[in-house]
Amino acid sequence: MKMKKLTGLALVGLTALALSACGSSSGTGTSAAGGETTTAKATETAQTESSSSGDQTAGSLKPIAKEDLKVGFIYIGDENEGYTAAHYKGATDMKAALGLSDDQVIVKWNIPEDETARDAAMDLADQGCNIIFANSFGHESYILEAAKEYPDVQFCHATGYQAALSGLENMHNYFTNVYESRYVSGVVAGLKLNQMIEDGKISKDAAKVGYVGAYPFAEVISGYTSFFLGVRSVCPEAVMEVKYTNSWSSFDLEKEAADALISNGCVLISQHADTTGAPTASEAAGVPCVGYNISMTATAPKTALTSAAIDWAPYVTYAVQSVMDGKTFETDWCQGYKEGANSITELNKSVIAPGTEEKVKEVESAIIAGNLHVFDTSTFTVGGQKLDTYKKDGIDVEYISDGYFHESTYGSAPAFDILIDGITTIDN
Repeated sequence: MKMKKLTGLALVGLTALALSACGSSSGTGTSAAGGETTTAKATETAQTESSSSGDQTAGSLKPIAKEDLKVGFIYIGDENEGYTAAHYKGATDMKAALGLSDDQVIVKWNIPEDETARDAAMDLADQGCNIIFANSFGHESYILEAAKEYPDVQFCHATGYQAALSGLENMHNYFTNVYESRYVSGVVAGLKLNQMIEDGKISKDAAKVGYVGAYPFAEVISGYTSFFLGVRSVCPEAVMEVKYTNSWSSFDLEKEAADALISNGCVLISQHADTTGAPTASEAAGVPCVGYNISMTATAPKTALTSAAIDWAPYVTYAVQSVMDGKTFETDWCQGYKEGANSITELNKSVIAPGTEEKVKEVESAIIAGNLHVFDTSTFTVGGQKLDTYKKDGIDVEYISDGYFHESTYGSAPAFDILIDGITTIDN
């Protein structure tokens, strides 16, 4: 789906909607990327035009010989944190798919959301990087500063919103339709609730899901709502309770939140937070769980069902290939299941309910075919009423048309920030 381009005024109004998941760490480090994993989807995506918002606006680029190319990455965390681990996998998949050597890929780990990010970006540019990626929302303003200083270097920022507003031909934003994989993981969770009801382990009115959220931002709200809609699609009795940690990555806070939700009667746990804290609590309590970014089966072998996941390789490979070819590429990029940018991790067959694999294939196929829209307005209410229209303050953009909320249609950053019936939040 080709996304509609927003006016500058509308984009300004989207500022508060763009906050996005990332880890949090301290310290800095630099290393060469390794690994030889590759995906056919990444290579295919790199050779085709992406579906995204905005025009092709990278300006006039000159091709770069593969052997002369250098790619830089700025990460908020390291390989031990799920969000960054997923980004790093995308980088190593790209390296293998395009046949780059280790010394052509430079990674800066544990870069905080302050001037350190600008310094890291400038250092990568000074080392000869032709394209630089940053993965945390708070990096964006500093990446913009670097982009102004190095107009011949392409800068790509995950989860942000300012590229189109900046007017810089070398600044880009990217994200994925992760709400699709969250919906699918919700279907897995809902089937597990049904099994628990059928087996007499819980009653229908006890089908309460707990959700560990990082911050009350649009991305988190969009994520837990899509997950809940997936649950409700197969288990209509389900309700959900959300507890925020106000941190992207804190094992202790996430475990504490999950423990509190379980103590409050939640019989299944999911998360939009970056550590294994929630699955650890779930495993200890014998409560099924759904993770994020990476498989949680190693952490919770008896309770983990699956995880909603993002494959960053399609975008990273596409962007790097574009630079090599001297081709302009998207200012805003957002793709999903259809393009191989979203998925769920392997199903834990010892824990999932019977029939889950078949149902997952059915739902994924419907999403890819465009027959299933995650935010179908016939599937939820707000204050007991169906939503027929939704505009945000100061933005003349109608998000609801054709019977569904058009998430990630007017920009790569998530926009859904509505608290729907059946979901409640509890104080920390």
